[in-house]
Amino acid sequence: MSSTKSEPPPSTVKNGGKPYGKIILTLKNQLLPEDKLQTTPSQIDGLDSETETDLRIYGCELIQTAGILLKLPQVAMATGQVLLQRFYYSKSLVRHPVDQTAMACVCLASKIEEAPRRVRDVINVFSHIRQVNLNKGSVGLAIYIKIRAS
Repeated sequence: MSSTKSEPPPSTVKNGGKPYGKIILTLKNQLLPEDKLQTTPSQIDGLDSETETDLRIYGCELIQTAGILLKLPQVAMATGQVLLQRFYYSKSLVRHPVDQTAMACVCLASKIEEAPRRVRDVINVFSHIRQVNLNKGSVGLAIYIKIRAS
């Protein structure tokens, strides 16, 4: 059997970039353009930059805490944080809640980094984090852990 690899023609890959599907990865397209960094969609919706920064930090802390509880590798947590930051450079924090976006980023990052977690597990962990933050205790998580262990 002969294997045939279909590689893109050399003329499509410029500046030493690596082909990845139909996307060419180079150093030029890794960073955000200057115009996206200046005025974010959240600022257009009336959110001041200090509050936006605080919400972004909170989202990254949520992802880190959830990743630790889900026993994800650090690379997956970092990928989730990058996904969150890039998402909010194209969508507004006013229209998309941080906790829901962080949850989606954890799910997606775990799959990207080949350490997948069930969506139910991610939801339970974020629910636990929310309960702890509200000082209500975590009765639900204790029951969930007992059921899962048996």
